[in-house]
Amino acid sequence: MDKQDVRERVWDELAESGEARFPYPPHGRIPNFNGADEAAERLAATEAWREADAIKSNPDAPQLPVRRAALRQEKTVYMAVPRLREEKCFLRLDPAEIDDYDHATTIGGSAEVGVQVAPEEMDPIDLIVSGSVAVDESGGRIGKGEGYSDLEFALLRECGLVSDETVTATTVHEMQVVDDDVDAGAHDVPIDLIVTPERTVRDEVRAKPSGVRWAELSEERIEEIPILRRLRPE
Repeated sequence: MDKQDVRERVWDELAESGEARFPYPPHGRIPNFNGADEAAERLAATEAWREADAIKSNPDAPQLPVRRAALRQEKTVYMAVPRLREEKCFLRLDPAEIDDYDHATTIGGSAEVGVQVAPEEMDPIDLIVSGSVAVDESGGRIGKGEGYSDLEFALLRECGLVSDETVTATTVHEMQVVDDDVDAGAHDVPIDLIVTPERTVRDEVRAKPSGVRWAELSEERIEEIPILRRLRPE
């Protein structure tokens, strides 16, 4: 099935069932859901979480409890600057430098208290938490369709900050775990650890893209993202 068809179906199901939470409606975004706190708690009980010192997370609402849990457990959190539009394209949230974790882990708060850093200023990433619209049980992920999550991973890989062994996780509602086989491209980052409020669906580390697939990027995309312009091979 086409990825957009799966997105629309999942968004509709979350909305019609009453399981979607603010911001509403869920359409066009990484959907927030009832049980996001419980899914974060289940993720925080995993070995991958316990062993992680530095976590990269998406900024969306359903992963807010993940980011807060990370800071409360003294883990450094990295978030991408929206659309990677700055040369220093990541925000670092260092729990030792932050007083109000609740504020710091919101989108607005992270922009206020987070420190913008370039990849060479970052620690190696131990765990990546990605928001999803849908995910299949083999780890195929469907995001909003803009491709930034996969591109962020590719940039981190180019800079030696992630590897095949870096665990990728997502927290989702049960309705977001789909039976459709996601048709993953070579640039798509698989999800190793899928956690819902009720269960851990998958926990198996897989090989991941080796870096930026330059031939697949348009000149427009490269020109609008400073870090791509800097890293582009001659």
